[in-house]
Amino acid sequence: MTNARDRIREHLLEHSVRRGHFILKSGRESTWFIDSKQTICAPEVMVDVATSVLDLMPESATAIGGLTMGADGVSFITAGVAATRGRALRAFSVRKEAKDHGAGGRIAGALLPGDRVVITEDTVTRGTSLLEAAHVVRDFGCEVVQLLAIVDRGGTCAAMAAAEGLSFAAVFTAPDLGFDYEGA
Repeated sequence: MTNARDRIREHLLEHSVRRGHFILKSGRESTWFIDSKQTICAPEVMVDVATSVLDLMPESATAIGGLTMGADGVSFITAGVAATRGRALRAFSVRKEAKDHGAGGRIAGALLPGDRVVITEDTVTRGTSLLEAAHVVRDFGCEVVQLLAIVDRGGTCAAMAAAEGLSFAAVFTAPDLGFDYEGA
């Protein structure tokens, strides 16, 4: 019998990791790519993913979210699983740009000013999406208590977060999956 972390790792390697020649968002080349949504959104490990995130989150957090689309699956499943365990976490998305109709703004979801927020992402290399979302959430009137990724493939996020006075955690690192870091 394997534990939740082992099940997630096996699923990532079987369903999310691709080997070959890839151009990353940063424009850099890589010999591997990970589409971790293939694991995060899979029913057979979805609860394991949420449980692993909850295990790393500060108890004081009241909301979870981040830049859409990378944060959405992580945020929503984590908040849902937390609710079944008696922990109320609001979930939200940060739009890539402000809406000019309806309520407007960049925040979509249940975030409230004053929330203590975990900013999440499925996979990070440099961590710029995490920081962008953190800045939007701070401007909205929330306190960012942690940056958290399912997979840290770059190895530079902890230092980047620390430079802004934030903590960073990852469920998995590139070395956990058998790869070298591919930092900025």
